[in-house]
Amino acid sequence: QVQPVESGGGLVQAGGSLRLSCATSGNIFYGNAMGWFRQAPGKQRELVATVTVYGITNYAGSVKGRFTISRDNAKTTVYLQMNSLKPEDTAVYYCNAVVSGRGKFGSWGQGTQVTVSS
Repeated sequence: QVQPVESGGGLVQAGGSLRLSCATSGNIFYGNAMGWFRQAPGKQRELVATVTVYGITNYAGSVKGRFTISRDNAKTTVYLQMNSLKPEDTAVYYCNAVVSGRGKFGSWGQGTQVTVSS
């Protein structure tokens, strides 16, 4: 199982924007809803955004209206555009296929760190 490769994180001031990318393999991408998860220090990993194979999106209440998830089927890549960032968005962000609100595959990537300063 090839792990996803997340990138695009960094340090940004509150109110700023970042665009995350997740390069995956066809085994992970095709036929699956894809999602972005995040894990803050001392907290459990949480699902923040999903996109189905049909492009239907869903968001956690805490990011709705600020984050946009999308997928490029030709590149087997998932994106997360994050605007109006808040300090509480600080976390390591991961992507995975999603089933029943959880990561489908047990092999997670390294994630990408997002740090939002106040």
